[in-house]
Amino acid sequence: SVSHSQITRLYSRFTSLDKGENGTLSREDFQRIPELAINPLGDRIINAFFPEGEDQVNFRGFMRTLAHFRPIEDNEKNKDQNGPEPLNSRSNKLHFAFRLYDLDKDDKISRDELLQVLRMMVGVNISDEQLGSIADRTIQEADQDGDSAISFAEFVKVLEKVDVEQKMSIRFLH
Repeated sequence: SVSHSQITRLYSRFTSLDKGENGTLSREDFQRIPELAINPLGDRIINAFFPEGEDQVNFRGFMRTLAHFRPIEDNEKNKDQNGPEPLNSRSNKLHFAFRLYDLDKDDKISRDELLQVLRMMVGVNISDEQLGSIADRTIQEADQDGDSAISFAEFVKVLEKVDVEQKMSIRFLH
């Protein structure tokens, strides 16, 4: 769980972002965070803070979403096996990442969805054909059931070797 000093730090971060001083953050407030402003997936990460159809997030919601990004401390690794899984567990981090791709929420990353993310990541200096073949190759390598899309299980398998911990600890908290 989050220590008292972390909560205090997060709260002061929250209030400094809360330009309207109304106890909630809007998307515009998030867009002022430089790390998110320059992140190609910034908008999608920002959207993850907002429950469906909402355009404000309160401190609780802010903390809950940020919890996905906290690196896992060594002393948390061997915690109570039967307790609820921490939000920053590997599998919850992967779920969070998966949802950044799966825009239509059908639990699959389609070629189209993958293309959109690739386009955001690499910007404009690569042709559609090149992007298309990267997307095709990615799906080919990941797709095990032959539906030409990437399911969550397939996504996890592709990322087995990736240090998700490192990649998904957003540093704007420290």
